[in-house]
Amino acid sequence: MKYRWKIASPDDEIVAQLAASLSLPEIFARCLANRGCASSDQASCYLEPKLARLSDPFLLPDMDRAVDRLLRAHKDQERFVIFGDYDVDGVTATALLHEFFQALGWHCLYYLPHRFEEGYGLTREAIQNCLERFKVKLVLAVDCGSTACDVIGELASGGTDVIMLDHHQVSAPAPAARALVNPQRLFAHEHLKSLCSAGLAFKLAHALLKRCRTFGWPEALNFDPKDLLDFVALGTIADLVPLHGENRIFARVGLEKLAASKRSGLAALKRVAGLNGPINSHEVAFQLAPRLNAAGRLETALDALELLLTKEVSRAEALAAALDAQNRERQSLEQKIAEEVLSTVRSHFDPAADFVIVEGQPTWHLGVVGIVASRVLREFHRPAIILGSDGSDQWRGSGRSIEGFDLAAGLRGCADLLVKHGGHAMAAGVTLAAGNLAPFRARLNEIVRKQISPDALHPCLNLDAEVSLADLTFPTLQLFQRINPIGQANPPIQLAARNLQLRGEPKLFGASQQHLRLLVSDGSSMYQAVWWNCPAEFGFPSRFDLAFAPELNEYNGTYGIQLKVLDLRSSVSSLL
Repeated sequence: MKYRWKIASPDDEIVAQLAASLSLPEIFARCLANRGCASSDQASCYLEPKLARLSDPFLLPDMDRAVDRLLRAHKDQERFVIFGDYDVDGVTATALLHEFFQALGWHCLYYLPHRFEEGYGLTREAIQNCLERFKVKLVLAVDCGSTACDVIGELASGGTDVIMLDHHQVSAPAPAARALVNPQRLFAHEHLKSLCSAGLAFKLAHALLKRCRTFGWPEALNFDPKDLLDFVALGTIADLVPLHGENRIFARVGLEKLAASKRSGLAALKRVAGLNGPINSHEVAFQLAPRLNAAGRLETALDALELLLTKEVSRAEALAAALDAQNRERQSLEQKIAEEVLSTVRSHFDPAADFVIVEGQPTWHLGVVGIVASRVLREFHRPAIILGSDGSDQWRGSGRSIEGFDLAAGLRGCADLLVKHGGHAMAAGVTLAAGNLAPFRARLNEIVRKQISPDALHPCLNLDAEVSLADLTFPTLQLFQRINPIGQANPPIQLAARNLQLRGEPKLFGASQQHLRLLVSDGSSMYQAVWWNCPAEFGFPSRFDLAFAPELNEYNGTYGIQLKVLDLRSSVSSLL
């Protein structure tokens, strides 16, 4: 698939001001400007994400109401239940709050719904099962519930209070909860709107600590909230919220806590994942989070939650091993279904007519259809919705979108064909009758065709700047490390260099000889480059432009500069 190369063009005056005021190389100042730093103060906050920069938790809507109701529960020794979600964000938020409430003397229980038996979120069936098991009159719903108006209304009429801690879109009208702590309700304080539920859970703990410390509670005075930040980093990175503002603080500080964590469960999880050194976003996203997610995708997420909470080393080792096995099962299932889906799409895909991909089979497992949709999107660069069934006459699916098309809005245009739908611009869920699959595909395809530009159907490679190889000095690449942790809305630094040549013959490596190692030169400087999964039979032009991510590569304790190849084209081509 051909990429469109797009080189960022920040304001030259801002770049010059950042470089001069912070004594930075121009290339790094340009990268900071590309990440939203328009002043030296903003750049300093970005480069030094400190806990002291966190805002007052009481800026969040209804935080005072949530704190008051929880303090009343503590005073009356009232039991309550945390009703969480089964993804990593929901599980880590539940674990964080349970640990916090236990430490400060609340009578706190927890409940996670079963993905297949009870569905997603604060469903009527799930909350009934929860309250039949735990006879309580206070529910703290975490990472769900912001559209559950009917369920929360029924609970309120029955005398059960609901405190909601969630970051998803709120329905209109909003649920009549006792407290609805959701940053989407804010008209000000935009910096808080991107918090995930793990971040909100930390904010709630922080707010309670502030209040309890004014009362002189010894437990509150002795509790260190920084000990919760490993949970926050896991949830924040796994939930793909933008890593700027407070999320960047949570991720940076939390990753340090995660690497050094002495929790039995996290130590066991790191061992089965083969991690014994520094942990960054990549390790969370591709090694830790999938194992925590595996339980909820295939059965129930209770094992993942117990792993995070257990203090018994032997139990932690057993749970981590079980999650690792479930993750391997999930990977095998995902691979099988992905091959079926991709084969089906390849057999009839017409790039001129197919603006969206919608495929479903009753045998496709509901726990992996979202991951498969992501794989389909990566190959065809079209919005993709993949559906499966739990054996009923309705199919459920997950969708992923591309930049330029709001998937949730597109589904609203198909509402008459759907049983249920919801989500965000880039990801959404849908339920429909199997007989409506074809008309739904046709309707959504027409909506996408009318709304999306032709350019949007070709993936864009966003590059920070055009450089010469001489710009890539060791001190500059050390500075580049300060953009970590990378992630959503904080991408790795990606550059372009023109008019390069090969030095020597490229060498294939890897078990299947699918990777390529090469030396590239612009005539004055030369660096090793690595092209992972290089296209087979690729022919190198005599002169070429290279899009790459610069890396500091460590081998036997020695660091060197390496270029990770993103794309390569003949130098006669335009960069745009």
